[in-house]
Amino acid sequence: MPEAITQSIQDYLKHIYELNENGGSASTNDLAARLNIAPASVTGMLQKLANAKPALVIYKKHQGVKLTKSGEKAALEVIRHHRLLETFLVNTLGYTWDEVHCEADKLEHVISEDFEARMAEALGHPTRDPHGEPIPTADLTMPADSSCPLASLRTDETATVRKVVDDDPALLRHLREIGVIPDAKITVKNYSAFDGNLTIKVEGQRSNIVLGSAITNHVYVEK
Repeated sequence: MPEAITQSIQDYLKHIYELNENGGSASTNDLAARLNIAPASVTGMLQKLANAKPALVIYKKHQGVKLTKSGEKAALEVIRHHRLLETFLVNTLGYTWDEVHCEADKLEHVISEDFEARMAEALGHPTRDPHGEPIPTADLTMPADSSCPLASLRTDETATVRKVVDDDPALLRHLREIGVIPDAKITVKNYSAFDGNLTIKVEGQRSNIVLGSAITNHVYVEK
């Protein structure tokens, strides 16, 4: 990663990538909320990134921001570091999946490319992190992901959990307790049109579980 790309810039690029993942633009307010800083400060940084050589973002006032090819590569590099580190912490050091996000956030900026390569080799070149998120490849491409939100399923549909898109430790602990984790097989027993709640059955468990949209929008499955 170029030395000119500071830790702060890496954080911006990572969050812009995540906000752009579904094809949309990242707004100044979106980024301000994620980074917990004032919108005016975000605007100043976006202008700086747009004027960098090479430009890292495409920014138009009131139209949001998208990454350039250079910005995307830099974002994927730090995302690869983060997801490999989470995998290493769980598989090698015994962390649980609700403990690793903050640790990886600190370490993702400081490991060398040699450390990254050795870590990937030691882990057997994993393709997904402990939360099921795809890990960018060594040549910085994001693997295809055909999963959809659990919230989109309806009665009698079956699916396999692929990933959980949330870093809230309390939510992750709850999902593990009820068995809604990557590779779990589920069947929707009932959908409530009134409130969007899903009643699901996790394979291997006796009781059905009712989940609201606050959870089902963060769990991604493959039908």
